[in-house]
Amino acid sequence: MVGLALRTGLRWKLSAAIALVGALVAIALSLVVHNAARVSMLDNSRDVQIERLNFTQRIYETTSRLQFGARIDDPKLPKALRAEVAEGRRATYLEDNGEAAPEVWAAAPLDDGRVLSLHNDYPDRFTVLDDLDQALFIGSISVVAAGCALGVLVGGRLSQRLRKAAAAARKLAEGDTSVRVRDEIGGRVRDETDELAHAMDAMSDALQTRIEAERRVTADIAHELRTPVTGLLTAAELLPPGRPTELVRDRAQAMRTLVEDVLEVARLDGYAERAELQDVDLGEFVRRRVRALGPDIEVEIVRDAEVSTDPRRLERILGNLIANASRHGRPPVEVTVEGRVIRVRDHGPGFPEALLREGPSRFRTGSSDRAGRGHGLGLTIAAGQARVLGARLTFRNAEPAVDGTTGAVAVLWLPENAPTATGSFPVIQLPGPPD
Repeated sequence: MVGLALRTGLRWKLSAAIALVGALVAIALSLVVHNAARVSMLDNSRDVQIERLNFTQRIYETTSRLQFGARIDDPKLPKALRAEVAEGRRATYLEDNGEAAPEVWAAAPLDDGRVLSLHNDYPDRFTVLDDLDQALFIGSISVVAAGCALGVLVGGRLSQRLRKAAAAARKLAEGDTSVRVRDEIGGRVRDETDELAHAMDAMSDALQTRIEAERRVTADIAHELRTPVTGLLTAAELLPPGRPTELVRDRAQAMRTLVEDVLEVARLDGYAERAELQDVDLGEFVRRRVRALGPDIEVEIVRDAEVSTDPRRLERILGNLIANASRHGRPPVEVTVEGRVIRVRDHGPGFPEALLREGPSRFRTGSSDRAGRGHGLGLTIAAGQARVLGARLTFRNAEPAVDGTTGAVAVLWLPENAPTATGSFPVIQLPGPPD
């Protein structure tokens, strides 16, 4: 059974919490005030009834007249009250059902052994209790409403600051190292969000310093290797013809290509590259470049488009995607142009799960069937060049065919507007329609 996750904002959670606490406090106080007021009214009713009984007894003993509806030996006199009077004591008794005004009895023994009693319910006095309950109810509703409003106000402010911090963190993840979370959230109030922002900024600075150090080391190593590798390649050209010479030249050329790729990755990681834009007829451009890369590659122009992009970088991306499909997939390799979208597909085992989940990474070739075949730099360079163009490069696997084959699908989405910076689109996996 799949559980359903209810996602609510901090604003509403805080509002609900304040409203709940306010409601509980209001209910508790209302009950305490109601009970205290009722007990006070009942005690006051007993006192009033005793005063009336004393006055009535004096009048009766003097004039033999009864006041306030008093009775002698009332047959309705409660047994408990009658027992108290039988012991020679004045007493009161309440018949309280908790709803209407209670009936208050008062009784006293007479000299002749009879019992003088009064019986009243004082409904006017307990009408005040109804008004008090109504006032307490209105006050409780006002407290809950004020709590909700306060929760929305406070929670909204806090939620807004957290959302700004999350947006700044996303910019950092996309490579914008100039972003500072503390500046993004703003505000004069200093709270836990400021501590979070300072911690994120410190983490960003530390990571950026480490990444920059690693990039410089990589670039320096590659730069230092370029000269001896070039010399090695030149020396290989002077060797006499033969199979050993061909092997040396092949390995020297592979090493030179690796060094150049590492330098290119280092430059792309520095976010210093800029696109040199030209207007390009995308369909014809792709057709010519693919024809030069491999005559067996199928090209389909579904819909042509004119784009403003850097032809050299676009050719680099296209070449790396086709080289990856040819090296790691199976024929036929298909290239499709549909407007501003270029799709490269092979019919091999598809991209490894790690690449689909995390994107391309240098010196990681993916699954075991690709081990030892490439250095993982081709797709990394393609992704970096796509960022410079302001484009988006996505990777996914096609739906399985009847024979069980899938195929890797790389899709390049060129922007509608010419890039003005190094781009900010992340390399992600999109489901897309099956090919």
